[in-house]
Amino acid sequence: MAGANPFQSLLKEINVNGETFHYFDIASFPEYRELPYSVRVLLESAVRNCDNFQVLEKDVRGILRWKQLKGTPTSDDELEIPFKPARVILQDFTGVPAVVDFAAMRDAVLKLGGDPDRINPICPSDLVIDHSVQVDFARSEDALAKNQDLEFERNKERFTFLKWGAKAFNNMLIIPPGSGIVHQVNLEYLARVVFQDAKEGAERMLYPDSVVGTDSHTTMINGLGVVGWGVGGIEAEAVMLGQAISMLLPEVIGYKLVGKLNPLVTSTDLVLTITKNLRQIGVVGKFVEFFGPGVSELSIADRATISNMCPEYGATVGYFPVDKNALDYLRQTNRAEEKVRVIEAYLKATDQLRDFGNAEQDPVFTQIVELDLASVVTSVSGPKRPHDRVAVSEMHEDFCQCLINKVGFKGFAVPEAEMKAEGSFSWTDGKTYSLRHGSVVIAAITSCTNTSNPSVMLGAGMLAKKAVEAGLKVAPYIKTSLSPGSGVVTYYLKESGVIPALEELGFNVVGYGCMTCIGNSGPLDDNVANTIEKNNLVCCGVLSGNRNFEGRIHPNTRANYLASPLLVIAYALAGTVDIDFEKQPLGTRPNGSAVFLRDIWPTRQEIQTVEQKHVIPAMFRDVYEKVELGSSSWQGLNAPTGKLYPWDTQSTYIKRPPFFDGMTRDLPTIGNIVNARALLNLGDSVTTDHISPAGSIARNSPAARFLSERGLTPRDFNSYGSRRGNDDIMARGTFANIRLVNKLVARPGPRTLHIPSGEEMDVFDCAQRYTSEGTPLIALVGKDYGSGSSRDWAAKGPYLLGIRAVIAESYERIHRSNLVGMGIVPLQYLAGQNAESLGLTGQELFSIAIPANCKPHERITVSTDCGKQFEVIVRFDTEVDLEYFRNGGILNYMIRKMID
Repeated sequence: MAGANPFQSLLKEINVNGETFHYFDIASFPEYRELPYSVRVLLESAVRNCDNFQVLEKDVRGILRWKQLKGTPTSDDELEIPFKPARVILQDFTGVPAVVDFAAMRDAVLKLGGDPDRINPICPSDLVIDHSVQVDFARSEDALAKNQDLEFERNKERFTFLKWGAKAFNNMLIIPPGSGIVHQVNLEYLARVVFQDAKEGAERMLYPDSVVGTDSHTTMINGLGVVGWGVGGIEAEAVMLGQAISMLLPEVIGYKLVGKLNPLVTSTDLVLTITKNLRQIGVVGKFVEFFGPGVSELSIADRATISNMCPEYGATVGYFPVDKNALDYLRQTNRAEEKVRVIEAYLKATDQLRDFGNAEQDPVFTQIVELDLASVVTSVSGPKRPHDRVAVSEMHEDFCQCLINKVGFKGFAVPEAEMKAEGSFSWTDGKTYSLRHGSVVIAAITSCTNTSNPSVMLGAGMLAKKAVEAGLKVAPYIKTSLSPGSGVVTYYLKESGVIPALEELGFNVVGYGCMTCIGNSGPLDDNVANTIEKNNLVCCGVLSGNRNFEGRIHPNTRANYLASPLLVIAYALAGTVDIDFEKQPLGTRPNGSAVFLRDIWPTRQEIQTVEQKHVIPAMFRDVYEKVELGSSSWQGLNAPTGKLYPWDTQSTYIKRPPFFDGMTRDLPTIGNIVNARALLNLGDSVTTDHISPAGSIARNSPAARFLSERGLTPRDFNSYGSRRGNDDIMARGTFANIRLVNKLVARPGPRTLHIPSGEEMDVFDCAQRYTSEGTPLIALVGKDYGSGSSRDWAAKGPYLLGIRAVIAESYERIHRSNLVGMGIVPLQYLAGQNAESLGLTGQELFSIAIPANCKPHERITVSTDCGKQFEVIVRFDTEVDLEYFRNGGILNYMIRKMID
């Protein structure tokens, strides 16, 4: 049981603004000043929460030994530590399943004789509804209003359910739809930087803000000096219920920034450079902490842009400690001055306020990497991965090479006879337009951090204004859209006078949630889509987002490039990515003279002058003053009351999940996996987009058939993301990506082979058939399995399909944790081995002996019916992982804990 805190003697007082606060003086430890600033936050959490039950005194001592354990790249001692974040943030797509699970857990606790009221968030949880519908009204003056109306029409049931959850569960704040994207609202409004706890009857405590979130881009908050990262919804729910996260003490890579950016380079160019660099170094599972004099040259928005790409370079966090710029940002975003003074006083008292120009403050790092900002050039990334950076000056050559390369991350294998393929179509303006390889058909300034960084957003507006003044236009068939990260962006774009020019080029504000970057661009015109398909063209999407994985953006854009908002407009004006901006003009002026990109590109100084004038605290005050009230549509929703949710068995949106059906108080017996079939045999870089799509529901898919059988037409299918509260839909959507490459079948798509019969089937239908035959399932996969968004359904879906184990070359951190959380065994080939090297086809029968007393990273044997045996590593990384597995998953563990 919990006991007294052994570090109570470190409790000190501090007086600020005439008020007395308490804090733990972690800076008094002799080892403290050598610790990276990010590790200091882990230390403080362990000290403050030390009760010798969940957090032990030896855990604190272990973190203090960071230099000995992780201070060099050759230090490979692993230490498991607990971490209790200060709060949890939920994004709509994963917030709905979390509330669904909480509601179902209450039902299960009641059924097992416990008190359902114990299922309540203990640490604060913020839920931001940033979902948006498909953008069907781009280039419409009232696009925003139409999209928001359609959003409520399609998602009323989900919104009503969440409104019930806000009343039914304590300590939960919901930010209504239309307010902004989750990580931007977190940065501008929700982040505390330092908590100033004032619980009734308790001492007023100061401690660092820290957060885990069900959005993988929770890491954006690292740019403001808040340690936070994405977790699966399953793990987040346990944290909300008071469970500490069990993690390995991380290596910390020190990323030193020196020099200054070229005046024509943007923060997007910088982040794409860093992303490629860190992906090459290999930082999966590690912390990256930025330091050096170059950091002072970056605004908080620039830092947040870098931190936001953390999932793309693979680190757990991309951390910028708090400095004077961060405190100034709090003031700029309308945080109260008295609170900023408290934050500053606490950080100084605990040596957590950073001066990036003072090398004496530099801590010890596992490894140091250096980047001269002056070396950064204008860049994009693509055509299929965010870390495949291409200098814009090399884009023409790179794209042409991609066309002829064999199919892969940098290749489309276009036959030589089709290299000059071209198709024409008529438009409503009476003109005929042509498409060829490289033609841009989607150009979207999307709602990620790039679209909330004033420097690149104002830069895009200024570029648009110069383009319009030069007489340039965007072809009408290109689907253009602007979906800012928050209402503040629209505010300063209007105040700076660039909105008319953006709208003239087709970049109308269409909403504030996840749109093109998540596949919600809406349909292309039939003439455009038909021309692409008929001529087998490699057409392109250009977006200012974070992700461009295959099949994510749109089925008709085989190539997708990440770019700054300025370059999104530039490529839209050009109409193609197959262009050399130095040599080829964007278009011509009315007098016939050529307009080059350099003629309309604003400098960094020009942009900063406008930013300083127009991005002011009053904007943040006006936008966020009433954010919790929501729109009249939100206020008018009538939600059910009561502690237990009244489930509608006919609902196709909200359904009680089957995860707890048949659950007992006693632990289940751990059994071996005998004579399992491989449902899939996949290669490298299979993302959560491949496993659990969040985009549109294909009309010929199992999910579409399910909805059609219930009387819904394709217009009402909505998206997988919108229906994440219904397991029937999500199970059918698992592995439903049209770009999935399964080695058991000949062509890409959501198909697999029922091995005993030799029949090719949809993945869901095949899994159902195996289930009816009593056959357990596994999946064979390659490197970086589960990279991308931190989707809980990428683990829940396989669980519902009957997959009991995955054998991979390596895992993305969050996805491995999610598999454990659902009771799926993550197994890893030994170094240098994979399915191919072992001669596995995926058509074997597999038997896996799982020891009853299994240990973390234990080696076990996999046997096949063809006589092959091989060893794998059980990727239970901690004892806590094992405890969750023994319970059948993390939520089952929490339920049993609640009824003890």
